[in-house]
Amino acid sequence: MRPLVLLTILIAFHCVLRNCFCTSEQDKVLSITAVTQEQVNLLQNISSHNETVLWQPASPSHITANTPVHLYVQSSSLARVTEQLQTHGFLFRVLLENTQRLIQEQTRNDTTDPKSSGTNERYHSLEDIYHFLNKTSEDYPDMTKLILIGSSFEKNPLFVLKLSGRRGPVDKAMWMDCGIHAREWISPAFCLWFIKFALTFYKENPDITTMLDKLDIYILPIMNPDGYKYTWTTNRMWRKNRASRDDSLCVGVDLNRNFDANWCTKGASSNPCSDIYCGQYPESEPEVQAVTKFLRSHKDVVKLYFSIHSYSQMLLFPYSYTHEQIPNHNELYDLVQEASSKIRRHYRNQYRFGSGAKTIYIAPGGSDDWAYDQGIKYSFTFELQDRGQYGFLLPPNLITSACNEAFAAVKTIVLRVLVKLQ
Repeated sequence: MRPLVLLTILIAFHCVLRNCFCTSEQDKVLSITAVTQEQVNLLQNISSHNETVLWQPASPSHITANTPVHLYVQSSSLARVTEQLQTHGFLFRVLLENTQRLIQEQTRNDTTDPKSSGTNERYHSLEDIYHFLNKTSEDYPDMTKLILIGSSFEKNPLFVLKLSGRRGPVDKAMWMDCGIHAREWISPAFCLWFIKFALTFYKENPDITTMLDKLDIYILPIMNPDGYKYTWTTNRMWRKNRASRDDSLCVGVDLNRNFDANWCTKGASSNPCSDIYCGQYPESEPEVQAVTKFLRSHKDVVKLYFSIHSYSQMLLFPYSYTHEQIPNHNELYDLVQEASSKIRRHYRNQYRFGSGAKTIYIAPGGSDDWAYDQGIKYSFTFELQDRGQYGFLLPPNLITSACNEAFAAVKTIVLRVLVKLQ
């Protein structure tokens, strides 16, 4: 009888351990669809809770009926949230069972020397990104120039790497920024991949050769270094920069709501605690100031602008701050349509395309709208892989496929535009 009692106690103790102490690794991402306006209101309230993080859309205010919402829920709130959803008749399912495992996979370093590889099949810390940029500029002094354009709120440097072919001066340039939102790790991964690919295959790949021979390419691999570092050290789900202010306990500004493009109107928030907080005034953030100052001084030569984001697989162009069509809407629509077709043909993956406001939702203060209004008429925002299976936790083994797709879109657009600019 005693062994049976002991076994029962051990089983009960094991269940207690599982329920009480192992749940920290069981945060989940739910896909939830609201059907009625009452459900929309309730879901907006649920997603504002501090133990949930809204993945898609960017803000509770963007939640609408019959559109899936991706919500990261901490284990401590999972029972409460799922009970609310069931009680109110929501349609929902689990997208990701164990986010901690994916986070560990993203931050695992399989190489003996963390600085030996620039981009291959793993994500890189801020320190490794800086090392890569410095080493690349040293290894390719005839094709690169490392430019310090400013510093972040926490005084991390903002480095732009200029790529050029082995030729004389040209009068056209392209800009690409990555990592404006801290948790979108595939974005800076693509910028690093692009740099390495361009330098490795110059004079071997005809497309990259044409691009480097016709254009100077300015690349800012990490526009939000403070936030990015914070996602590695403290909170993987962080989106904004790390700016603080004396009159608020909440930290951070959404850099992609801080540009002077219909600033802080519908689609942004004046609440410092919001993930889409627009800042105290246009270009209030040092990161945005650095980018706008550089682009204003180069706007006569910069003909193309790309801002790389994730996730949802979209190729977008202005405007995002209004449903009004830009004068060359049809031209840019044709470009992203062709780019989407190339991705579908070569990689069998679907990318939606169109103007930002009509394809996603109204979002003022964005970098691509600002660049367009500065006269850069070929201005685009890309949302890379995936559509929600992994979201911001895209596994390292999918980095290469995501980068191949993004490059297919970039080169399709750039090569077409170069013909137009002749």
